[in-house]
Amino acid sequence: MSEGIPAGRGGFVTALDVARRAGVSRSAVSRTFTPGASVSEPVRRKVVAAAEELGYSVNRLARSLHGAPSDLVALVVSNLSEPFIATQLDALSAALMERGLHTLLLNAGARDMSALMTLVLEYRVRAVVVLSGAPPAEIVEQCQRGNQRMILVNRDAGGMVVDRIRTQDVGGSRMAGEHFLARGRRRPVVIRSAARTPTRLRRAQGFLARMDEAGIACREIADGADDYAAGAAAARALLPDGLVDAAFCVTDRTALGFLNTARHELGVAVPDDVAVIGFDGIAEAGWPSHALTTVAQSVPDFVQAVVRILETPREGPGTGDGLSLEVPVQLVVRGSS
Repeated sequence: MSEGIPAGRGGFVTALDVARRAGVSRSAVSRTFTPGASVSEPVRRKVVAAAEELGYSVNRLARSLHGAPSDLVALVVSNLSEPFIATQLDALSAALMERGLHTLLLNAGARDMSALMTLVLEYRVRAVVVLSGAPPAEIVEQCQRGNQRMILVNRDAGGMVVDRIRTQDVGGSRMAGEHFLARGRRRPVVIRSAARTPTRLRRAQGFLARMDEAGIACREIADGADDYAAGAAAARALLPDGLVDAAFCVTDRTALGFLNTARHELGVAVPDDVAVIGFDGIAEAGWPSHALTTVAQSVPDFVQAVVRILETPREGPGTGDGLSLEVPVQLVVRGSS
């Protein structure tokens, strides 16, 4: 097997090239660059010196195809334009790199994920992290059949032995409800998309449950996507007739659409006439022009949860229950409520 990096017009520098320069065997080169492998110090010095002279670097993808431990972690994501998803990816990829691991990004929005998932299984990635909102169930099932370690974020395991990370969605939405009640709001609405993703449903249901406990009828809008346009549409439908005095949106992007349409298009005073709370804690929520109250997820705690799972040895196939960790949230009160 030839493994290395391109050496200009002459092609790749291979392990065999290094072995010839160092005057050692091809296996000695392989052992030198394999953590924990046995190699004498004189041989190691010769191999490293030859590798530096030739500009050689190990092709870790090629090694993974032959059963060597992989330093890749696959991230399966949808809605890459979502600000909170981008924040998670930025923080997680940086933390993994600090630990000598690298990311393989898979867009779950692709029409055909089968080819990409085949690569994941061939590369023997350290784990597949399935972020909230993705992917189709068949991808999770394919990983399970291939005995591929999975970390499901805000998704139900469906009886499979996997590691799970869950945000305090219900607790966070109840915090939003408590905040509205404490400020005398009695005509609330909860706004979510038409998509019945577990995360969005938990947030909406937690808020509705708290309103029901308080004996307050709560409107629910479940239409469109979890985006700015959905929030804007909800504001246009509800605010001209004064139907609501509080809006809980299950994402910050939806809340910003509601908030800005109320203020700048409809001339509704926020928070005097209507209070608005979002969920996620994206950076834009804190901009002075928005000052959006939000239920903020802890990105550092999310990253630490992924790292903790990766650093915990996996039990044998089909055994144990997998790790289950929770990411805390907090209500960040700003001018919109």
